[in-house]
Amino acid sequence: MWNSPSEFFAMGGYALYVWSSFGICALVLILEPLFVRARFRAVIRRLKQQQLAEQFDKEISK
Repeated sequence: MWNSPSEFFAMGGYALYVWSSFGICALVLILEPLFVRARFRAVIRRLKQQQLAEQFDKEISK
């Protein structure tokens, strides 16, 4: 058990490992949805471009 807040934050000498692990986990949990949304938008944009290209090819071949 910890007797003071400073002992709690020191984590018995393992503070660097513990708090950096928490920080990295929080960072990943924040960034993952942002990366997924960006990838989703890129896929939608590419599909729209392909659809427009196919329509253009059909119009040209008429």
